[in-house]
Amino acid sequence: MKPLPELMSYLEGLSEPHILFDTQYRILAANAAYRRQFSPERSVVGRTCYEVSHHFGVPCDKAGESCPLLKSRESGQRERVLHLHHTPKGEEYVNIELTPLLNAHDEQAFFIEKMEPLRVAHGMSLGQGLIGRAPAFQKMLALVARVAPSQATVLLLGESGTGKELVAGAVHQASPRAHHALVAVDCSSLPENLFESELFGHERGAFTGANAARGGLVEAASGGTLFLDEIGDISLTMQVKLLRLLETGTYRRVGSTELRHADIRVVSATHRDLDEMVAVGTFREDLYYRLSTFPIHLPALRERRGDIELLVTALLDRVTPQRQLRVSEAALRRLQAQPFPGNVRELRNLLERSALLCDGDTIQVTHVEQALLSGRRPTVALPGSQAAPSGHDIHGNASSTVTGAPGALKLVERTALRQLVAEHQGSRAVLAKKLGISQRSLYRKLKALDPP
Repeated sequence: MKPLPELMSYLEGLSEPHILFDTQYRILAANAAYRRQFSPERSVVGRTCYEVSHHFGVPCDKAGESCPLLKSRESGQRERVLHLHHTPKGEEYVNIELTPLLNAHDEQAFFIEKMEPLRVAHGMSLGQGLIGRAPAFQKMLALVARVAPSQATVLLLGESGTGKELVAGAVHQASPRAHHALVAVDCSSLPENLFESELFGHERGAFTGANAARGGLVEAASGGTLFLDEIGDISLTMQVKLLRLLETGTYRRVGSTELRHADIRVVSATHRDLDEMVAVGTFREDLYYRLSTFPIHLPALRERRGDIELLVTALLDRVTPQRQLRVSEAALRRLQAQPFPGNVRELRNLLERSALLCDGDTIQVTHVEQALLSGRRPTVALPGSQAAPSGHDIHGNASSTVTGAPGALKLVERTALRQLVAEHQGSRAVLAKKLGISQRSLYRKLKALDPP
């Protein structure tokens, strides 16, 4: 059964990328917008959608992906998913909206798929934006893609260092408000006596030192997004005033009786357990429900270890833009074994320390070990061992080694160097280059291994 020429003509005139395919996943048509954006050099007609988009040999659901066609068959209606597609620019996250078309017997005969790249996230090591491809990351990103076009308030939940400000930025950039300001408010850094005036502004003479009227952050975010970071840190008094803003969309400057309208979308974030705070009375339940219309949990780094290699490459480009640094396989394995209670922020700090300890162009496992020992949560681990939380061995038992004790750094460095020397078959010049140090530094270190 062939689609009607009128349908083909309709698709061709659409400004967004669309493809038409049958129940066997075969692409029957791709409009001009799709050809320009996704396949400028080769026709996709006659090929399967999963082979074109994913380079799979089987349908998405057989390869561990969420298949919109299968979901549409089960529900009988339109379905949306977020997929990581192969494109001329590399792998990109793409919003998929699939609509089934029925024949005269009310059976699904064809499917129209609309595609919209999600510009705020990447499946490869680009310098900016959200980066990842682990299942936990994709689950979080799918929620971002779904809620961003709406006006719903969003509550970002997760441990410190998981990238809540980046996700807030992604929600803003993928929303209709993207051309207006994203204004971030660090609630934990504002004292209670300044919070109201910073947020809502004040009139001249409203308090000592108010020599002129001043607009607040709500006004600065007009038309855009107000991001309230660490919302769990604000006082009960300010919670009441924030609740009024969310419930009525209005506010007053300090010292004013004029009611002002707020044209903002609110995204908030916290690492605290708001449910527990509500239970003990330190956070208002009504405010919690206003903020959490659409909660999104940000996965910890330990939940997405497969993304560490991508993150390492991207973070090194950010912390050492003038150097073309890479990480050895042994160093990467060491990083992947770390628990990272501080999440991506801790990984970034560790990489920056490791880069400062490296004189060459490759960060070695010895540099990572040194950086770990000089950090807040150092772990003494021999080369090839798995990392464990500070104060515990790799089996989780209390460790007799006192991390950070005098001489611990030298002990780890010497142990690692002995193993590298034992395994190395080439010259000392090659070994020095491998370690990222000069031959003179290597000579001194080797001499220290066996003092006279």
